[in-house]
Amino acid sequence: MDIVESILISEEQLQARIRELGEEISRDYADKTIALVCILKGGLMFLCDLAKHITPLVTYDFMSVSSYGDATQSSGVVQITKDLEESIEGKHVIIVEDIIDTGLTLNYLLKNLHSRNPASLKICTLLNKPANRKVEIPVDYIGFKVPNKFLVGYGLDFKQMYRNIPYIFTPKPKFYKE
Repeated sequence: MDIVESILISEEQLQARIRELGEEISRDYADKTIALVCILKGGLMFLCDLAKHITPLVTYDFMSVSSYGDATQSSGVVQITKDLEESIEGKHVIIVEDIIDTGLTLNYLLKNLHSRNPASLKICTLLNKPANRKVEIPVDYIGFKVPNKFLVGYGLDFKQMYRNIPYIFTPKPKFYKE
């Protein structure tokens, strides 16, 4: 594709690390049912692949939280555009996120979900971008630490496109303006 400047994480690397994360979560929750809360839309592909490698029983629910719009950087203004359908009270919850960037969105989300009284609340992110962090977030499961670059593919989008690409890449600057 003409948009790709460089591939940061290949499909094979993604799938191998996701398998490892699923095995780690399975060990940590061996005797518990897990409520996976996927942050849409970016986390959907990750959730689907991750859940295949978790052996304890899981339930899924979804939230849509926006702080980017069509921009390439977080605005810091958080909106819940789709809330959970089920209560998480008393449940062991893992937030499944595609990428943690500034931490502002997830910080808001953590406070919101903690107020709903889960038995436990942890975070699993495919990508962690600590160089851009504005708020420290306790991340329990991390797929990959990534540089402070605009990333696309495997759920990550640019103007809602390129989510279906099975690898993560940096686009050529001519395709976007930061």
